[in-house]
Amino acid sequence: MKNKPILKLQNIHKSIGKNQILSDVELEVNHGEIMGLLGPNGSGKTTMIRIIVGLMKADKGQILIHGHDLNKEFTQAIKHIGAIVENPEFYEHLSGLQNLQQYAAMDPTITENRLKEVVGIVNLGKAIYDKVSTYSLGMRQRLGIAQAILHQPKLLILDEPTNGLDPLGMREFREYIRALSKTENVSIIIASHLLREIEDLCDRVAIIQSGRILKVRHLNDKEQQSTSMIRFKVDAAERTKHILRNMNVEAEADGLGIDVMVSKQDIPHVVENLVNEGIKIYSITAKHQTLEEAFFEATEEPSNDV
Repeated sequence: MKNKPILKLQNIHKSIGKNQILSDVELEVNHGEIMGLLGPNGSGKTTMIRIIVGLMKADKGQILIHGHDLNKEFTQAIKHIGAIVENPEFYEHLSGLQNLQQYAAMDPTITENRLKEVVGIVNLGKAIYDKVSTYSLGMRQRLGIAQAILHQPKLLILDEPTNGLDPLGMREFREYIRALSKTENVSIIIASHLLREIEDLCDRVAIIQSGRILKVRHLNDKEQQSTSMIRFKVDAAERTKHILRNMNVEAEADGLGIDVMVSKQDIPHVVENLVNEGIKIYSITAKHQTLEEAFFEATEEPSNDV
């Protein structure tokens, strides 16, 4: 199972009335990774999540969770998921611990030791004995996550988890999620419209707009370093571009600069050839595309100009 994705979505479609909400969605989430689902409000993120956790049914397509088909093996599939969709709900007049105990009572596999373990993981301290009505938004989020991981799921899904948190609360949340991923060995999906939140937390991000996955991008540099965008500052950009294209190297000239898409191991060869052709190279810099640039590149509407 380790070599298979924890979650696999294939050809997922969903319409509500005459509105097409999701179209041909394909996505895989690997074991142990934090996957971001990035898109504007109304892009289809929450509908996708509601389908994955069984609150809605797709019109078409297949969902595999830890190898189990959600439609054919619902109970076996859904037991591997923990989720907070929108805001976590609790009994306000009960303490945090009593809320967890109420949830644990519905699942005979949750032991007293597991309950104590999770209480330690959420790190609410003595506040776990206070009524939930006294909790801040950040404390409620941590209690919600505690409830979602009680049954030791393989996949944790969080929908807009930092909505309403102040900057300190958001930082604490990021630190908590990173630690949780390691200590619980759980894969995590975070759906958000906040670029910074996704960039700071996730290993990969799927960009969604109008119900379609437009792009899946690695956010850890190791996965992107096989091919890099390099910027050369030269004395003859157009001539350099022609030389590079004759070498089958993708290049675009811009003033005295030229952007080159090339593998790292080929950079010395490219430089040597340019020098041999008499090109003066003044500087070489790596050009890194930010998540913001990738997002706007993926979501940019095509021009209707002829």
